[in-house]
Amino acid sequence: MQEPPPPSTANIAVACAILAGVTGYMLGQAKSLGFFGGSPISQPAQAEKEKADDSSLEEDESSDEDDDTVPSEFPGHNEECKMVLVVRTDLGMTKGKIGAQCGHATLACYKHFLRHAPDSKILRRWEQLGQAKVALQVKSEEELELLQAQALSLGLVAHVIHDAGRTQIASGSATVLGIGPAPKSVIDQVTGHLKLL
Repeated sequence: MQEPPPPSTANIAVACAILAGVTGYMLGQAKSLGFFGGSPISQPAQAEKEKADDSSLEEDESSDEDDDTVPSEFPGHNEECKMVLVVRTDLGMTKGKIGAQCGHATLACYKHFLRHAPDSKILRRWEQLGQAKVALQVKSEEELELLQAQALSLGLVAHVIHDAGRTQIASGSATVLGIGPAPKSVIDQVTGHLKLL
């Protein structure tokens, strides 16, 4: 009986990416539950009221997760901060649609900071240095979800935008992932390998 051939490099790479994503997600969940010291993250009453107010407004697009975690401050990182907008290219969105979706992702990340860390040094540094934003590309929803899990595991703000389906694409389609703002070196751990849009 013949032995099966060894797994290909591509198979090993995919398996490693899936394992890294699942591990990152689980570490992020464990951190949010307080397993790594500190107290579990809970939602303040005011944020609960704001969330209820926001959900009553019908917006064209909405964020995938109403994540209540407080953004990390990344002590020791005094470098320039940026926000990354990861766009799915497999949906065939027009330039205008991509621009609108990136706007939603930017606003979702910014509002997260305003709700959970309005006095953040990271947010102030990003605002003062020009609010740098970089648009990158991925080719699938799976890649988008993996990147979000990795970002959350590092304590980054990461919101996926889902389209309402009123114009070009199917309702509920994940279109853009916004990450940050955060120090460049931290965000590059998640998205440094991606191509510019």
